[in-house]
Amino acid sequence: MTAGCATAMTGGSTRAWRLPVPPLDVARYLVLAAVPAVAACAPGPRDTVAEDRTPARLRVEVSYAAGVHDGPLTGRLFLGLSPSADPEPRIAAYNSARQRDGRVPFFATDVADVEPGETMVIDAAADGYPYARLGELPPGDYWIQALVHVYTEYRRRDGHVVWAPQDQWEGQRWAFSPGNLISAPQRARVDPGSDTPIQLELTGEIPPIETPPDTAWVRRVKIRSRILSDWWGHPMYLGAVVLLPRGYDENPEMRYPVVFEADHFKLDPAFGFTTEPPSGEPQLFAQMMRESGGMRESGYDFQRAWTGDDFPRLIAVTIQHPTPFFDDSYGLNSANNGPYGDAIHKELIPYLEENFRMIGEPYARVLTGGSTGGWISLASQIHYPTFYGGTWTFYPDSVDFRRYQLIDIYEDESAFLVPDAVPGAPERMFQRTIEGQPVGSVRQLSQLERAQGSRGRSGGQIDAWNAAYGPTDADGYPRRLWNLETGVIDREVAHHMRDNGYDLRHYLEENWPRIGPDLVGKIRIYNPEMDQFYLPYAVYLLEEFLEGTTDPHYGGEFVHGRPMKGHLWSPFTNAELIRRMAEHISGNAPAGASTAWYEAGSR
Repeated sequence: MTAGCATAMTGGSTRAWRLPVPPLDVARYLVLAAVPAVAACAPGPRDTVAEDRTPARLRVEVSYAAGVHDGPLTGRLFLGLSPSADPEPRIAAYNSARQRDGRVPFFATDVADVEPGETMVIDAAADGYPYARLGELPPGDYWIQALVHVYTEYRRRDGHVVWAPQDQWEGQRWAFSPGNLISAPQRARVDPGSDTPIQLELTGEIPPIETPPDTAWVRRVKIRSRILSDWWGHPMYLGAVVLLPRGYDENPEMRYPVVFEADHFKLDPAFGFTTEPPSGEPQLFAQMMRESGGMRESGYDFQRAWTGDDFPRLIAVTIQHPTPFFDDSYGLNSANNGPYGDAIHKELIPYLEENFRMIGEPYARVLTGGSTGGWISLASQIHYPTFYGGTWTFYPDSVDFRRYQLIDIYEDESAFLVPDAVPGAPERMFQRTIEGQPVGSVRQLSQLERAQGSRGRSGGQIDAWNAAYGPTDADGYPRRLWNLETGVIDREVAHHMRDNGYDLRHYLEENWPRIGPDLVGKIRIYNPEMDQFYLPYAVYLLEEFLEGTTDPHYGGEFVHGRPMKGHLWSPFTNAELIRRMAEHISGNAPAGASTAWYEAGSR
């Protein structure tokens, strides 16, 4: 656990504050290693509640010229305030938000149909993080920068018209999304009590993402999805990063099984595969290993195994399926994201199997993933039980919504408050250290997402679950499970999530006589007991059900990481995981099926 510093200025005095930095969570919130660290820390909380709640008089006025953007502008206006110009304030604020450390504040508000030369305003009404309102921001000298996260109009097949950010292959990261408008960073005295407006002009546009080139080992695919484009009323795309085995080009007659690694959006190949020797990676990787207590190797070490003589020849695929609400769809059809499950299984995977000589049979398709990817891998296996041959699932997002992290969404009245807690007890946590120390609350995360986007457009974790699991509200946007300001749970949303198959334990229990026979021997779950996001408790409930199944018994396994194993934990290396998968696939191959891919790695 490290700490950052902040400075609070009150009445001419200066006081140092210590702000906790949460554990690194690469699977959810990895900040780009290439982005420099913030050189100093933002001013900290002010001294008195009365001062914090003083309405701001300051207006930050933002405009753009006709040559910068075509037509009226609709989106989310952000203002980042940083102690340093490097990285740019928009990037520093984004990274701080992703890590939820509160070091670099930002404020934001929706804008609609803004013409060139018209003024957009950040003022007392804007939402912010870690300061909820501009009036709470300590006066000081900041580097400031404005950004508009540009929204696209979608006229969906369900009859709704919505505005949301179209992913530009950046993975729904508002500070980096191509086409977003930005101002030049500038130094300014920012005093929320001042009547003198600060004026900024949007003069630049974030350029397109540069996709890494294909190599002998890695190929990239991007296709227009007819299914999704028809539903959204706008061109929509799916993609994949394909990691090829040794000898792929030299053996044109050989066909291969495939492991689908479910993950957040990324341009890199599965399992961190890289041919570049470690440079900045060891320090980051060592921190990951210290916190998770796992056995995973570096991407370079995995590459050495994958390309070796004695390694089974499989193809590894990471699917790219960003939505207008998050960097991935969670892999199933949903009321808000649309028919992503259909598009992945009817368009993308058939395309991959045809173009990369995959075996294309259920026994030769297996899944893995952790965190969000863990949920996707398990959900894909149980919702498509005859399509896949097994899943190796690690620390999945909540698989039983009686433990939606620590919330029972069917019984609890509030996401923020612990039932029957004594007066003054801490509120419900969202994140902890592997030693159990609280790091951040559900209320704090809700405030962050409220600041990043209205109507479910924050691109954050709570809104991602609402979009993937929940119903559509009357205005066409995701209906939230709980009010982000009050924490009150909407029971109708909870029941929709359960009754439509997103509570995976409930879905299995309700459908076991029908799907159980097709899942025997296919479910393996690896569960660290001190996961920083309180994910183990839902896994224990799932284990209780599956271990009690009969006619048939599920025939899989649960492995628990103890003691003090955290998010990212694995009991074996990625290379060992692939070997286990290969043995499973070979052992389940039908009579007469070629296992040349397996034998080639046994020489």
